[in-house]
Amino acid sequence: MTQPRSITIFGATGSVGASTLDLIGREPHLYEIAALTANSDPLKLAELAVRHRARLAVIADESRYAELRDALAGSGVEAAAGPAALVDAARMGADWTMAAIVGCAGLEPTLAALEGGRTVALANKESLVSAGELMMQAARASGATLLPVDSEHNAIFQCLAGGRMEEVRRIVLTASGGPFRTMSRAEMAQVTPEQAVRHPNWSMGAKISIDSATMMNKGLELIEAGHLFPIGLDRIGILVHPQSVIHSMVEYRDHSTLAQLGSPDMRIPIAHALAWPRRMHSPATPLDLARIGRLDFESPDEDRFPALRLARQAGEAGGACPAVLNAANEVAVAAFLERRIGFLDISAIVERVLSGYSGKKPAMIADVLEADRQAREAARQLTESVKA
Repeated sequence: MTQPRSITIFGATGSVGASTLDLIGREPHLYEIAALTANSDPLKLAELAVRHRARLAVIADESRYAELRDALAGSGVEAAAGPAALVDAARMGADWTMAAIVGCAGLEPTLAALEGGRTVALANKESLVSAGELMMQAARASGATLLPVDSEHNAIFQCLAGGRMEEVRRIVLTASGGPFRTMSRAEMAQVTPEQAVRHPNWSMGAKISIDSATMMNKGLELIEAGHLFPIGLDRIGILVHPQSVIHSMVEYRDHSTLAQLGSPDMRIPIAHALAWPRRMHSPATPLDLARIGRLDFESPDEDRFPALRLARQAGEAGGACPAVLNAANEVAVAAFLERRIGFLDISAIVERVLSGYSGKKPAMIADVLEADRQAREAARQLTESVKA
């Protein structure tokens, strides 16, 4: 009988965590849950930990520890809280770890998981955006397997199967264009958070939905792709594809282009990473191209969506610039969701913070976190000076 694989999921109560647990729950005999973590929902975390018989449940918000402990009383599931407990969970030695904490809060746990030398499925793009060189160094040093879960990067990974990086001419990331793809700048100035989170194709959390609306999400994916598939940012392009059927493409030097297609369901790339190097059943809707009928493409408009330009500039500058870009964006997005700034102010604030930063190249994770802290403070000051 095959020994069950031990699994740790960071961000278990989010959309990626829920999709991962959905897949695991369909074949529970194949997996054992070592740890589940969440940011600030102790009751939901406890419910999931008990249902999936986890050994450990960790809540990042230490003020919610008592709620988690009480909810788990008598269940046999250990409770813990705080950033250090997240890192400890990453060091439990799980065979497979899903890194799906949103934002820079996932940096240290993801790094700790990579240092363990096992398999890490990466859905936390901020880890590679903010500390890509350090993350990749850790993976190489430990021999860890890093599997991309973002649909675009997972698509590239699949298109590279059987190929070699030196044979790749270019990589194309596809983008839906978000809910405001056809809007003018003047129209976007008036949009609300409710409009911005209504993605036309994907079901995602609020922060990533706003990033999709500004197209910052695609800019972050560009930087991430540069670390995962090191052919140079100048050979990684972005193409708007409203139907979200083709998730990304790889063009080889013989001008043959391979594309990965699928329904817009995160369970497809998660299933690929969970079963890799094999395949597993996914409950996602099969692709019906006859029903879809047509696939459209257009070039991205960096005048209407300046986040793309800013991300490429930050990626090319390197050092701490991507971390600064990401941190400023997180603060600005939060302010927009709270109605303290307007939609167009998000990219404007990011640009001002990025242009005002001059720091050293990070040599360790503490340097990244310091650049992150400085950028957040600068962005907060700017949000306070804006009238939504």
